[in-house]
Amino acid sequence: MARPGIVQRLIQQHAELNRQSLVRRLRLVEQRDGVRARVKGVELLNFCSNDYLGLADHVEVVGALQEAAAHHGLGATASHLVCGHHREHQALEDAVEEWLGYPRALCFGSGYLANLAVIQSLLGRGDICVADKLNHASLIDAVQLAGCEHKRYPHADFEGALRQLKSSPEALAMIATDGVFSMDGDLAPLKMLALLARAENATLYVDDAHGAGVIGPHGRGSAAYAGLGPREVPLNLVTLGKAFGGYGAVLAGSTELIEGVLQSARAYRYTTALPPALAAAGRVAIGLAQKETWRRFKLTALVSRFRRGAQQLGLPLMESLTPIQPLLVGGNSAALFAARELEKRGILVTAIRPPTVPEGRARLRVALSALHGEGDVDRLLSVLGEIFQRLPSDTEKA
Repeated sequence: MARPGIVQRLIQQHAELNRQSLVRRLRLVEQRDGVRARVKGVELLNFCSNDYLGLADHVEVVGALQEAAAHHGLGATASHLVCGHHREHQALEDAVEEWLGYPRALCFGSGYLANLAVIQSLLGRGDICVADKLNHASLIDAVQLAGCEHKRYPHADFEGALRQLKSSPEALAMIATDGVFSMDGDLAPLKMLALLARAENATLYVDDAHGAGVIGPHGRGSAAYAGLGPREVPLNLVTLGKAFGGYGAVLAGSTELIEGVLQSARAYRYTTALPPALAAAGRVAIGLAQKETWRRFKLTALVSRFRRGAQQLGLPLMESLTPIQPLLVGGNSAALFAARELEKRGILVTAIRPPTVPEGRARLRVALSALHGEGDVDRLLSVLGEIFQRLPSDTEKA
């Protein structure tokens, strides 16, 4: 029997994806201005961006990027541990330490890299990672890299987390969870998870990519929203590509934990550091998020307006108090139909399908920004109401 080829396998896989309405296609954004995006020459009202606070185009953030690039050049030129740790990286780490109240912070090129780094450097064979079943893909990949045992519990089920911890009472343990779940928009039960971690001598790690800057006192994120601090959440990840409109990530934690990651994380040691100009822009964005509190207040008001309108229209709204407002459709082709109809009306909303979400739970993921106006939200609701009245039946489960 002849050895199969990679290309032949890919052709077969693509055909199967197409049959299940799961093929992904790149969309070229020709120009972006706040919550407006030009695609194929047409201006669309964008409701799928993660720029929750509307800082990606802020004149001070862009100015910090330009000024730092003029002084420090394009890239860091090396990994942090060689000669790539610049003044702007340190300033960003210092700013996060002060903002969140942690003793130490560490800059990463992305949240994905940070998650790989944390799990791989702190856990290994014989250890366990107790994790929410809806955690981000980067946390799932991180456990595979670490080689530890992956003990998953039902979504947001702290009793399930306790059972998983109790099943390996002698193993070194970490509880890893998203703070805000990116496809559902709901919050992890951090207060209960923190109690479990303390009772079972486990370390609680929170990936707060979608919570930092958006919720909690002073926008400090999910842990602060739950009334928790560095003692209860000893590792807290802030990403700069969501509410802060840029790119990169900062891990905040205890001195001992951060030093442990620095010394042994392959995803930190063996990659070029984040460009210093992006670190400078991130630092300024974090400062603006704290100073311009109106952005969070307006965002909260828009979320409430959208939810009230969606409920009045009988739309299949999921539970979420964050800017992530998913509308559960179910079938893949029905979700694609709704997204295409929205785009015909000048509105950009992404259809989210498996494997990003469980089979049979495809959805429209509406993401709100402080740059949206009340009229924008009302326009979206009006179009959604029309589309869902004629949504085709779609019983597929893949």
